[in-house]
Amino acid sequence: MTIKKVVTISTLLCFVFLLSNFTEDNPYFKIGERDVTFQLPKGFPVPNYTFKNNKPTPAGFTLGRMLFYDPILSKDSTTSCASCHQRIAAFAHIDHPLSHGINGLIGKRNVPALQNLAWGQSFMWDGGVNNLEVQPLSPMTNPIEMNSDLGEVLKKLKHSDYYRTAFKEAYGDTLISSERMLKAITQFTGMMVSSNSRYDKFMRHEDTLSQFEFNGLIVFREKCAKCHREPLFTDESFKSSGLMPDTLLNDPGRELITGRYKDENTYKVPSLRNVAMTYPYMHDGRFRSLEQVLDHYAAGKFYTLNISPELLEARNLSDVEKKEIIAFLKTLTDKEFLYDRRFADPTYR
Repeated sequence: MTIKKVVTISTLLCFVFLLSNFTEDNPYFKIGERDVTFQLPKGFPVPNYTFKNNKPTPAGFTLGRMLFYDPILSKDSTTSCASCHQRIAAFAHIDHPLSHGINGLIGKRNVPALQNLAWGQSFMWDGGVNNLEVQPLSPMTNPIEMNSDLGEVLKKLKHSDYYRTAFKEAYGDTLISSERMLKAITQFTGMMVSSNSRYDKFMRHEDTLSQFEFNGLIVFREKCAKCHREPLFTDESFKSSGLMPDTLLNDPGRELITGRYKDENTYKVPSLRNVAMTYPYMHDGRFRSLEQVLDHYAAGKFYTLNISPELLEARNLSDVEKKEIIAFLKTLTDKEFLYDRRFADPTYR
């Protein structure tokens, strides 16, 4: 045997070995009962979604995770949930102002982060969905996101040997239905709990904040917390951020859902957890940094249509106060959540 053949065989064996380590059998991706036990974090309110009728199981969670990362849910099988919701960005979309869909289409809004969804009262920037289990239907059927429909998706899943096996493991038989698909995805997304940042550990007396960070917490509570309420850092309401609307996007905000003039130019107050990782900011992604966001609020030059009175409290922030707030906001980064192996991409099968 020549040296060249030996090298080729060795390279092939090495590739096979590496490939075998990126499968569902790899302990890194393997899910057990402990991984799907929902625990209420200390200091958190009771969640709105309780899993009462959708008890998480290792097989159900694993199925939901695969569906989340699999582009099979889109019309042309090119775009997955994870295409926009990137794990390293707290499941937001780093550096893209607006969402991207199939065929290179660009959406009208920035991709929101996915975390603590079980506490959500409504979803999407305009609150157009109020049930966590049906939330995936919005991007799946949106013509500029996944542009698919349930019939097409279910047909593709039923023709997949992998999914027929996965549904049987999760539900006891090979029936593939929209209800089962959506419940499995919810088992995955509903377990995305972020509650172990330095802020959380400080509140539990497990860690400390620097004086500068603590000053930021005090200013934050005075100027920002009416909307970004602890511990979830959102009050689930819809407010105007005082931004001049982008006329090219032609986005009326929550008015699109309610039809009420008072809701024009209002959007859901986003959680600030992991906010240092989820740039760019605002519903249209116009700001690339937290500094720009605070400069906007501190300047007090607000577009007045349906302006939220809480914005006025953030005016006239000093440069030092802005730096203190940003230092505090960085303590909301939850590295344990960002690097949680349960939420890693398992599609190397």
